[in-house]
Amino acid sequence: MKAIGKNIIISKIKEGTTETKGGLLLAEVQREDIRYTEAVIVSVGNEAEASGLKEDDKIFFDRHAGHKIEFEKEIYHVIRIQDVVVVLWKG
Repeated sequence: MKAIGKNIIISKIKEGTTETKGGLLLAEVQREDIRYTEAVIVSVGNEAEASGLKEDDKIFFDRHAGHKIEFEKEIYHVIRIQDVVVVLWKG
């Protein structure tokens, strides 16, 4: 599977549950206070490559961006380059 143009195919990193100060467990989808989600880039479109993004980069992106796609029984997300807000550098 290969992204084209300004698109990026990502795999979201599961956060699991979070415990509040009062002891309430919240699922990832219930965390309205968190706007950005962590993911790993699976494929980068040719126009997005020019920005320096590459496969296996860890990123944060706007969680409301893009759409889901199923490929070989796995769920991926397709977002645009402008939805990426942070690239986590290895080092």
